[in-house]
Order: sequence, then structure tokens, then C-alpha cells
Amino acid sequence: MGIDTGPVLVLGGRSEIGTAVAERLAARGRTTVVLAARQPADLDEQEGAVRRAGATTVGRVAFDADDLAGHAAVLDEVERRFGPPGTVVVAFGVLGDQAVAERDPAAAVAVVHTDFVAHVHVLTLLADRLRAAGRGTLVVFSSVAGVRVRRANYVYGSAKAGLDGFASGLADALAGSGVRLLLVRPGFVIGRMTAGMSPAPFSSTPGQVADAVVDALTRGRQEVWVPAVLRPVFFLMRLLPRAVWRRLPR
Repeated sequence: MGIDTGPVLVLGGRSEIGTAVAERLAARGRTTVVLAARQPADLDEQEGAVRRAGATTVGRVAFDADDLAGHAAVLDEVERRFGPPGTVVVAFGVLGDQAVAERDPAAAVAVVHTDFVAHVHVLTLLADRLRAAGRGTLVVFSSVAGVRVRRANYVYGSAKAGLDGFASGLADALAGSGVRLLLVRPGFVIGRMTAGMSPAPFSSTPGQVADAVVDALTRGRQEVWVPAVLRPVFFLMRLLPRAVWRRLPR
């Protein structure tokens, strides 16, 4: 199973990784890209990038990930204007402020709402629609932060751990339906979200993550770690004693 030929929908249209994936899919012949973001009028840079890559039709749709009640209407609009999406790149998310979240329950819940609850809601809607169509691909971004949650960023990490489990189960539920889900587990990504932070070992760029995503889609894979070395690294890190683990940095 290769890359679906239908329109590409990026939920989180300002995402550097989401845009980079859309660029690479456009370069491979996906001529229609839809960018969905809270402020669609601010997507000139992202639209220009995917057009230069080869997209001939680029749409913009207003999408607020935290507005669960509005998700279905956004998907309806996309289908009405551009047709059913072939590949949906679910690329929205927040890092949050761990120090603030440890003291402020509302801040902690806000991170979990965006990075887990909103994903569960929109992915359930998408899976139901794609399953009814009998085709389509979902790209979901987990993180190595969710593989074993660290004390240094446990609020964000716990949300990603929940998303990782949900997406893994959803992928199994979709088996045989004609719909597939690619679960992506990047390490530290050097970009706008992590600006000002010291890069962790085995860091990558949005472009490197996008390259790995498109390669995995082409190969029909269900999971991809970026970079690939993180898979054996985290297999070993799971074995570290908790007293050592809790002292590790972000």
C-alpha cells in the first residue's frame, strides 16, 4: 500500500512538521493540500511552501483543535470544498510549560486537552469517515516523551503516552478496513516549538521527520521512530532504575 492519491489535509496548518510532510507529498503528485489552523489568514508562508513543492490547489480552513464541538463541521467543510481527504496529517499540539503546569491544574489540563483529548475526538471522527469510504491514511505524531514519561516533562509526556496508546489501538481497529494509521515517534525536534531549548541527543529537524514519514508511507509501515536509532535506545532506557530515570533531563 503506497501513498493515497486523494487530497492532503493538515490539521495544524502552522506546524513545521505538518507543512514539511505536505510539501513532500505535493512533490510526489498530491496536487490538493488543505491547511487547517486557528488563524487560516496567517498561512501565507505555509501555502507558498506547498505550492512551490507542486500543489496546484491549496485550501485554508479555520480549525480550533480545542473546540471539540466544531470538529465535525470542519471536516464537513473540507469534504464539501475539496472532496474526501486521502491523507490526514494530524499535526497540532502544544508543549506547555512544565513548571507552570505543576502548580496550576488548569494549565496541566489545557496541555492534556490539546495533546490527547482533542486528538482522540478528531481521530475518532476521521476514522469513522475514512472507514465508511474504505480508504485513506491517518498520520499521527506521538513522541518518545510518551514511551517512558520523564519527571522533567511529565505533563506533556503523559498526554503523548495516552495518544500513543490510543493511536496504537486505533491502528489495530482499522486493520482490514482499507484505512491505515501511521504512528510517528520523533525525538527532540529542533524548530519553533522548541526554540530556546538545548537540543537533546539524537535530535532531528522538521524536514528529517517529514522525510521519514513519507518514506514510511511509501513502504506501508505502521510505525516509525525518528531517528530510527531511538527505538533501540528507548528499549534500553525502559530498563533504567526509576531513581536514575527521574533525574534525566527533558
